[in-house]
Formats: sequence, structure tokens, C-alpha cells
Amino acid sequence: MHNTFKTIGIIGKYSDHRIAKTITDVLHYLETKDYHVIIDSKSAALLPSNSVEAREIETIGAECNLIIAIGGDGTFLSAARATALHNIPLLGINLGRLGFLVDISPEHINIKLNSILAGNYLEEQRYLLHAKVVRDGQVIHQQMAVNEVVVHRWLTPSMIEIVTHIDGVYLNSQRSDGLIISTPTGSTAYSLSAGGPILHPSLHALVLVPLSPHTLSNRPIVVDDSSEIEISFSQSKQINALVTCDHLEIPKVSMDDKILINKIPNPITILHPEGHDFFHTLRKKLNWSSGYQI
Repeated sequence: MHNTFKTIGIIGKYSDHRIAKTITDVLHYLETKDYHVIIDSKSAALLPSNSVEAREIETIGAECNLIIAIGGDGTFLSAARATALHNIPLLGINLGRLGFLVDISPEHINIKLNSILAGNYLEEQRYLLHAKVVRDGQVIHQQMAVNEVVVHRWLTPSMIEIVTHIDGVYLNSQRSDGLIISTPTGSTAYSLSAGGPILHPSLHALVLVPLSPHTLSNRPIVVDDSSEIEISFSQSKQINALVTCDHLEIPKVSMDDKILINKIPNPITILHPEGHDFFHTLRKKLNWSSGYQI
């Protein structure tokens, strides 16, 4: 398996005070196994040693066979977007709270890494979204999202009036605080908080979840993930909207703009320890069936 993972990149949550120790532990373990290790530059700056090899997060994926994200789901999302075009697998170590994507705890690092690097792991593919903001026929901004693309009202107490088309076919119009377009990965994130369904990661589907709709019959709807989703506005007055891709903001979206959302054809690959079970993760993270013993 050394032939598969010769060079391993580490992307950390550099704002977490615990990150230096955890990265140092992982770095020491990997170097004792003769792996070539590269660390993202912001995390590397927190380490006591100046001898580590560092790269910017945007370029680290070009040199690696595996990326280890150390932090919470937000760190994993950043790592996935930064390395999505390099077709390399990702592995997560959890320093966050829920951690649906990062499923190795710090106290089990050596045991789990040893098993995974020996080839004992489960692979899972997740698809990303690509969002484009189009103004006067020109793309003025574009971004990738692992979890969701969200259109929000911005700097106004008024609802926004959203028009949605699916593959060019009119779906509906709604007055609301916004609309979430979520992947199965994101269905346990913002979409879940807004009342959307949980989608199994293997589903080729997207869920559209309205945010505080004025008409209560506006409910979440699930569509095929090959669909192109077009969002436009029907405001009678000019107000601004905000588009977010995961937690990245695209501000000052005009009411004359269109937002086009498609699935990126090539998925990312997530590595899980053997025995990983999505339903077990749901029970553990969401505290389901706490009184039931299997």
C-alpha cells in the first residue's frame, strides 16, 4: 500500500489551539513509516519545527496521493473543495463537534491510520455542486460546494421572491428567506436544520429546501442530481441577495442575476475505517435510539 500512498498531505484547522499537537502526532507517525508528508502552510506555521514541507492549500493536492483533514467537517469541506480536481482520496480526523465526515478520533489515530494505510478501509464517493452567478449573459462568479448552495435574503427585512426551474422546466415561485440546494452530504447539515430530509450518501439526488417560506405548502423536494437548477428572482423592487457555497459567501447578487447549479461530474473519494456504518453515525451524532440496545 506504500505504492498507493507515497505522499500524504495534511490540511488542518489552523484556528484550533489543539491542532499543533495533533498534526505533530500524525506527522511523527507517518514519518516513522517512511511516508513523504506535506502540510498546508497555515497549519505548518503553528508547528514548533521549521523543517516541515509546506504548500498552500490550493496547490497541495497536486503533489499528494492522499489528503488527511484534521479538524471538523468545515475543515474537511475546505480540503475537499481545494483538492476536488486532483482525484485523490480524503480521510478525516475529528477535532470538531458532530463530525459526519471526519470519523477518526484523536485517541485512535495510530490504530486507525495503521489499518487504513495497510489497505483496510471502505471507499465512498460523494458528488460536489458547481454554482455560477450569471449577469447579462456573463459568469461573474463561480464556486464549488460539497454540502450545499444557499440563496439568502441579504441586508433587508423583506423576503425575496425566488423562481426555480429544473432542467429548463418551471418548478415554482416562492416568497421566503431563501432556498437551500443540498447534496446528500449536506442533507445532515444546514438542510436538516431547515427541515429537509436526510439523504443516504449513495443516492444520486439533490434536495431543495425553502427557508421560512411565506406559504406553508412550500415544502422540500428531492430531484435527480443530474438536473440543472436555475434560480432567478421576481422582485418588484431591487434588493440584494447572498449566495453561499458551503460557508463561502458570494455577496451582492443582483435581482437581475441568475444562479445556475449543476453536479460536478467527477466525485471525491472519502476513506472510512473498516466497519463504518452511515446509520450508526446517524444514531451516534443525532442521539437516536439512545435507550435501545442492539
